[in-house]
Amino acid sequence: MNKDQVKGELKDIGGKIQEEAGKAVGSSKQQAEGLGKQVEGKLQKGLGDAKEAIKDLGNRQGK
Repeated sequence: MNKDQVKGELKDIGGKIQEEAGKAVGSSKQQAEGLGKQVEGKLQKGLGDAKEAIKDLGNRQGK
């Protein structure tokens, strides 16, 4: 795993927690911000996944 994958996963989890907290207190603003963090986290994790795939491809071609 690379740092983008880890940070992305943490943002996604944090966003889920924030969304649920918003639901619990009836704050649509907190829910929306939580959803936004989830999207940001998923995108960052996807970037990390792509970096890993490129690295793996390079390692295979280098052999």
